[in-house]
Amino acid sequence: MAEPTTITEPAGTVTDWRRRRRVRAALGGVAALVTLAVAGAATLGLGGRGGDEPPAARTGPAATAPVTRQTLVKTVTLAGELGYGPAVPLASTATGTVTWLPQVGATVRRGGVLLRADELPVVLLYGFLPMYRPLTEGTEGSDVRQFERNLAALGYHGFTVDEEFTAATTAAVKRWQKDLELPDTGRVERDRVVYAPKAVRIAQHLVRLGASASGDVLTYTGNTRMVTVSAGAGEAAWAAKGTKVTVTLPTGGSVTGEVRAVGAPASDASAGAGQRPVNPERPGTDAATVEVTIAIADQKALGALGATPVDVRYVAKERRDVLTVPVEALLALAEGGYGVEVTGPAGTRVVAVQAGMFADGRVEVSGDGLTDGVMVGVPQ
Repeated sequence: MAEPTTITEPAGTVTDWRRRRRVRAALGGVAALVTLAVAGAATLGLGGRGGDEPPAARTGPAATAPVTRQTLVKTVTLAGELGYGPAVPLASTATGTVTWLPQVGATVRRGGVLLRADELPVVLLYGFLPMYRPLTEGTEGSDVRQFERNLAALGYHGFTVDEEFTAATTAAVKRWQKDLELPDTGRVERDRVVYAPKAVRIAQHLVRLGASASGDVLTYTGNTRMVTVSAGAGEAAWAAKGTKVTVTLPTGGSVTGEVRAVGAPASDASAGAGQRPVNPERPGTDAATVEVTIAIADQKALGALGATPVDVRYVAKERRDVLTVPVEALLALAEGGYGVEVTGPAGTRVVAVQAGMFADGRVEVSGDGLTDGVMVGVPQ
């Protein structure tokens, strides 16, 4: 079976095969008029040598091409943006003055310091529950389990990871506090810990050194690069979770991506509430866009690229194991529909065909006697 043929066709592009067919028809009409004119001139003795033999009539097409069985694939390319996803503000509950912030672009992992207030560290731990209360011996709850899980992951042991803050937990916390150069009280204060689902990348400083440590002090993102596409709400049916796409990088290479999340449609009315504004040049979207997030598994293939525009290509339509011919092989039949000129040892004949999908200059066809390898006429 021949290799799949792929076409990249931006959304809204109209295939120009009809224009080519009209041009061929017009050229055919001009050729017929020229032939009649030459024949008339010869009859009247106005040109040529009357005794010369007329040229031999053409017995077949000027050129031929084989009918090919293959997979036709039509793709659509959209503009995307490589980055780290939306930035989230970090709300600090620490008192005092900001005395240190990590550099923009730095990655902070579990146990790392997000800022210092009066030279005391505020530490990142992994989890989804916020640090909403201090933890001390006798405290019970799911937030205790979350904290103890982090403590164990940082290498502190001697306690059971469960929902009870015990004396053994207190002893481990004192060792952790000593390593952080904090007072080793065994009590975890609310303002010493900030939770995030995983490692974070510092996106922006919201305050300067010397500012109050209470409130939003910086913004952060995840540290995994991803691609976002703002697709028209009426054009986003392709963006189902798990859909494979190809991301073309500005370096010329490409990587495989997978749709990870699809946001709710955002319209002009919601743009003022922090949503991305609608692209007014995109037709047929009913003034709404959908944010599509695409995960890139092979982060190394992205090299050192940071925030940069990329192209995202997805398969819009596919026809497997079908017979195809060049679009130029189609003939417009007088009785309607299309045909192809089949050639062989016995001569030529026009076979009516059903035209299916068009892609990359070829068209899916079916018709009486058409098989893989049959030769059809095409313009030279």
